[in-house]
Amino acid sequence: MEQASNNSVGAAPFSCTFNPQLPELLLKLKCSIAISTYQANKLIFISPVDENRITQLPRDFVKPMGFEIAGDKMILATKDEVHYFENSKDLAKHYPNKPSTYDSLFLPRTTFYTGQVDMHDVALGNDGIWAINTSFSCLCQVTGNFNFIPKWKPSFISDLVSEDRCHLNGLVMVNGKPKYVTALSQTDAHQGWRENIVNGGVLIDVETNEIILDKLPMPHSPQIHNGSFYLLLSATGELVKVDVKAKKYEVIKKFEGFCRGMDIVGDHAFVALSKLRKNSSTFAKLPFADKAGIAGVKIVHLPTKAIIGELTYLASVDEIYALRILQDSIRPNILNTINPLHKYSLSIPGKTFWAKPDEQSQ
Repeated sequence: MEQASNNSVGAAPFSCTFNPQLPELLLKLKCSIAISTYQANKLIFISPVDENRITQLPRDFVKPMGFEIAGDKMILATKDEVHYFENSKDLAKHYPNKPSTYDSLFLPRTTFYTGQVDMHDVALGNDGIWAINTSFSCLCQVTGNFNFIPKWKPSFISDLVSEDRCHLNGLVMVNGKPKYVTALSQTDAHQGWRENIVNGGVLIDVETNEIILDKLPMPHSPQIHNGSFYLLLSATGELVKVDVKAKKYEVIKKFEGFCRGMDIVGDHAFVALSKLRKNSSTFAKLPFADKAGIAGVKIVHLPTKAIIGELTYLASVDEIYALRILQDSIRPNILNTINPLHKYSLSIPGKTFWAKPDEQSQ
């Protein structure tokens, strides 16, 4: 399914509004936006058509959460699996349904069966796939030998059990290794993080087990870009810049809503916002709980701290978990394992083929 959008769209599925600067900026940066929405069970690619229009490609996945794109490699955590994809520009060019349309095509290559452990952020490291296992309050590796291999847990977590004790969520890699994680609390009891959700969050150094920052309002989406450390404080709607050595942070931008999901390209921070879940006792504690909020993306020009691009969903998307930028791609595509089309994309070293479907199986 692919949908073109403009500033006068109605309430059709995945309809949205956006400012004129958005498609211009995506073209200038030669990139597309990717977001995961577990609430709508979609991974969505948002791309420029020209300087005035964008197009969306929503692809079905079961509860998609964290994902990472590293060159032509991509991983995606879902309800009980982690999917590994490889990009083929040649297969994209000859895509059967729309030849000469896409400049990249991420194809499923391996599926790891993790079980329902509520994976959040994931990353490709020097020695494979790393993931935040929120249910077991640990950082783990996904190799296929087991459902997951626990590698590290916060010092305040006493046991490896499926109790989501601190709501571990964010992961930062440095030189291909896990370096920092975020959690919503330092609690060691079954879902203890819910008790002090507004200001119980922490930023932890994985190598030293040191608490870099505490009393944070729901930290998410940590990222290091050009030597600077950025973080989203979801409960207060703030994009902040962290000084790890001084153990303090400064607010770069404050949004009127729940921010979670971020990627940075050059001087531009792409930040996702979500609506607050209705009738949620957890979200009811947030300072802007009385506001409906929006779901969408805002782009902050870091040197001036100005919002220079934005997109707001009118239908279908209420909650976004992760946001990533596909660089050097203005018309990406991705296939899931639900639709059998991916089975006809064949790749071997030096060659690719689109096989013809067996007529008897159609």
